[in-house]
Amino acid sequence: MAESGAAARRIDRLDLGPRFTAADAARLNERFGDTSAAEMLRVVLGERLAGELAVVSSFGAESAVLLHLIAQADPAVPVLFLETHKHFEETLAYRDELVAHLGLTNLLVIEPDPARIAERDGTGLRWSWDPDGCCEIRKVEPLARALAGFDASVTGRKGFQSQTRRNLPRFELDRSDAQGRLKINPLASWSADDLSTYFNARGLPAHPLVGMGYPSIGCSPCTHKVTPGEDPRSGRWKGWDKTECGIHQPAGKDDGELPPGYEPVF
Repeated sequence: MAESGAAARRIDRLDLGPRFTAADAARLNERFGDTSAAEMLRVVLGERLAGELAVVSSFGAESAVLLHLIAQADPAVPVLFLETHKHFEETLAYRDELVAHLGLTNLLVIEPDPARIAERDGTGLRWSWDPDGCCEIRKVEPLARALAGFDASVTGRKGFQSQTRRNLPRFELDRSDAQGRLKINPLASWSADDLSTYFNARGLPAHPLVGMGYPSIGCSPCTHKVTPGEDPRSGRWKGWDKTECGIHQPAGKDDGELPPGYEPVF
């Protein structure tokens, strides 16, 4: 389904003030502090505590866990996939396999603005000299447009993944949105063992590249194999002082001037 399908349903929304505040996020964190991720999602979705909500997924190495939890709660929740036109073919095939396997019914494929790509990356090689700028036009800008009408987004981030994600809350305000969009991180406290156990217990299909030495998977030009014992994310943007794509930072940065330390959904 194209981005326009989601936009059409939300065309009458009027943003007259913040959707959520820091106090709202704090109350939700307190309410669901000891609740399982599955139960939390069931209640949040069932009682519409976060309003109009969308899941953002890369369909990467660990994505099946969050998407399985979502499918158990409500398979019709919109799932946004950023089609950067730089993905591995295996990722696109895995996306379609996982959607069918889980019975998800509302996949929204979000694409970059063709005019923006022509202006800023006509050769398709911006990744090779300005990976921040490439992420900006292929991920950050399209996702900002796609989420503009939603009250909340759900991510697959986990606290163990990096130093910047330690103490990641389940509920927080989206720093890229001035209108108080809520960001929900159901797997914030999960460990790598928790993910593996969940994967195996439910018989979830694995991304085919994981078994080939890719424990963290993004766009193909900027993803490399990782040797045993290395940090799982060391294969992302190898050789660059860059570890994140930027979709969780405040908006308004210029191409090629994005600071390090960004936190992606993936």
